[in-house]
Amino acid sequence: MQIHELKSPAGARRGRKRVGRGTSSGHGKTSTRGHKGQWARSGGGVRPGFEGGQTPLFKRIPKRGFTNARFKKVYATVNVGDLNELPAGTEVTPELLLEQRLVRELLDGVKILGNGELTVALKVQAHAFSGSAKEKIQAAGGTAEVI
Repeated sequence: MQIHELKSPAGARRGRKRVGRGTSSGHGKTSTRGHKGQWARSGGGVRPGFEGGQTPLFKRIPKRGFTNARFKKVYATVNVGDLNELPAGTEVTPELLLEQRLVRELLDGVKILGNGELTVALKVQAHAFSGSAKEKIQAAGGTAEVI
């Protein structure tokens, strides 16, 4: 048997439900939406959290305490184990990490985390470091500089 001869067993894959295709399917005319009403309209339905006019749950529960969520810094993270790909003595900057595709986007900055082992000495510049990451970079003979 070749890989191109493989087939799913009968009944394992169900066809897509195609509505509005005649009356014999049972899904024609109103396309399973019933007659009139809010759910029959295009764009019909209610927004998430709407409870039919009853005060929604998120408004009923008490809101207490302080939240800093609007001002929270979101860092792009890189583990020290991922830095082993770079040659020894490299000056690691956020731009280099972006170029090497170790981070997808810079967000509010780059934070180096301590997961994995580092075997090469690197000069790492980042916006933040975890304690274990800083230790591992220095133990490998490199430097960790906050920018």
